[in-house]
Parts: sequence; structure tokens; C-alpha cells
Amino acid sequence: MKMELRKTFQFEAAHLLPRLPKSHKCRRLHGHSFKVDIVVNGECDTRLGWLMDYADITAAFKPFWKQLDHNYLNDVPGLENPTSEAIAVWIWKKLKPKLPLLTEVAVAETCTARAVYRGE
Repeated sequence: MKMELRKTFQFEAAHLLPRLPKSHKCRRLHGHSFKVDIVVNGECDTRLGWLMDYADITAAFKPFWKQLDHNYLNDVPGLENPTSEAIAVWIWKKLKPKLPLLTEVAVAETCTARAVYRGE
């Protein structure tokens, strides 16, 4: 049986978007309570009755979460222009080798605005 699992994480971080005009509000230093959905998809193990342990998703994401949480995102290598889109791609590239069943990374910077990346 094919199944999709979603695990949500949260991190707090500050950033600014340096490529925007100086007059744009997002060009100024500000912060968000980001939410990240990590999505995996595959065949359930018939003996165990699950796709994978949610704890394994957490363990795979934790080192990258530590780089993001309570940090200035512009200082994280690879996130010099830390849009939600760039954060989603950054997480994907770091996480996919550790989590081969990864099919989606969604990054929400507010409760109504989210970027979704499903690989190239």
C-alpha cells in the first residue's frame, strides 16, 4: 500500500532579502516563525504496517533545523538570499541524500504564505 507521511517542524529566524529594492519592507531585517513540512512517500512495510518511523524523519532533519533555528538566515551558507523558496530548496538538497523517500518540502513564513518544492 502506497502512503504519504508529513512531519511539521517549526523554527524561529531572522532574515532580510538583499536583492529587493531598499524601499521594500522585506529588505529590512525582520523575523518569522517558519513552519516546515517534510513529506515522504512510498510503500508501507507490510509487516510493520507503516512507511517509516516519524522519529527517523526528525533525526534526518534535526542537523539542518539546528542551522536554521534562532539564527540569522543570511549567514547560513547557501542562504545569502533566504526567500522561502530558497529555504525549501536548501532543505531539499541537504535532506534528500539522508531521506531518499523525500517528495516535498514546504516552507511557510506566515500562516497564509508558503513555498512548496518537489525537486527538479
